[in-house]
Amino acid sequence: MLSEKRQDILVDLCREMIRIPSPSGCEARVACLIEKTMEQSGFDEVSVDRFGNVVGKIVLGKGGKRILLEGHMDHVDVSDPSMWIYDPFGGTLVNGKIYGRGSTDMKGNLAAMIKAASFVKEDLSGELDGEILVGGCVHEECFEGVASEEIAKNFRPDYVVIGEPSGLTLKRGQRGRAEILLETFGKNAHSSNPSVGINAVKKMMKAILAIENGFTPKRHPVLGEGILEVTDIISSPYPGASVVPDRCSATFDRRLLENETKEEVLGQVRDFLAPLIADDPQMKVSVSLARGEEKCYTGETISAERFAPGWIFPEDSPFVKASLEGLRSVGQDPEISHYYFCTNGSYYAGKAGIPTVGFGGSLETLAHVDDEYIEVDHLVKACEGYFGIIRSVLGLKQ
Repeated sequence: MLSEKRQDILVDLCREMIRIPSPSGCEARVACLIEKTMEQSGFDEVSVDRFGNVVGKIVLGKGGKRILLEGHMDHVDVSDPSMWIYDPFGGTLVNGKIYGRGSTDMKGNLAAMIKAASFVKEDLSGELDGEILVGGCVHEECFEGVASEEIAKNFRPDYVVIGEPSGLTLKRGQRGRAEILLETFGKNAHSSNPSVGINAVKKMMKAILAIENGFTPKRHPVLGEGILEVTDIISSPYPGASVVPDRCSATFDRRLLENETKEEVLGQVRDFLAPLIADDPQMKVSVSLARGEEKCYTGETISAERFAPGWIFPEDSPFVKASLEGLRSVGQDPEISHYYFCTNGSYYAGKAGIPTVGFGGSLETLAHVDDEYIEVDHLVKACEGYFGIIRSVLGLKQ
């Protein structure tokens, strides 16, 4: 269990991190704090890559297997500070709760990871062989798993712990997420004489109806349904004053199950539209994955298709079992569950196949809300849990 002194150190770090606003693309100041904290906490190496990810390394004994504890430094914006009781960037501590944007998602757990790694080095450096990596990742709120690929390629971890809030349960998987872009094409005309044009919005209405009627979600026994939901529609030109639109775009949120591929997901939508295209020579459509592009605080551009795979590991897989044993060794007895949202595990587990679990303090439902907070008790237990996982995975006999 953490001593009172160590708890105070952890709480102070969490509050200090919250006091630094770090929306996606603006993580420089919190990255600097994390780099400085790692150096002062006894990490053997600290580096910053081209995207601005900060990774600290601790080598124990003869080295060996590498376990990466990874959390993101960015957070969503505060839409209206007046709706908050406490300053979104105050790190206010009241009644055992630390308030602020990013407290739950996920500066609290990232602080816990940093301190857990340093405490393992202080307490167990002569008893373990292996490497501990702690990564602070950029742009997770925009691109789950994209910046993580840079960390994985540079450090090649054998195991990964994602620090998203889990209510102190152990997560062994998640649904993935894809953004599907559907476009219909028509012909401009004056809206007073629409018969000489082709209205792309009307074509889109038919296309969406065909997809709605055709899509039957697959179901995974653990992850649930593979959802397909339209989330926005926009015509071009917009606003279309007196103009029949010649183009219309719709975005679909597709929640992915294990092993679903880009080709399968896009092909399914194209199959729904094939009868429309065959029956209507004016039906011209395009189906693709949406693509995002953002600027990192380093000046580097980060871009990718919006496709983050789903993944899940069996309960009896070695890393899940070792993680569970590690949590039990520090007095916790967590349920084994899965995330309902997408995480950076989409790269580590979904694309790279690296054994991955999720574990963190606070509740998933507290992410992105007004008056976001993390309970000090959860913060402390998260740190103790990371300590136990590291100890178990790197092989210390209980």
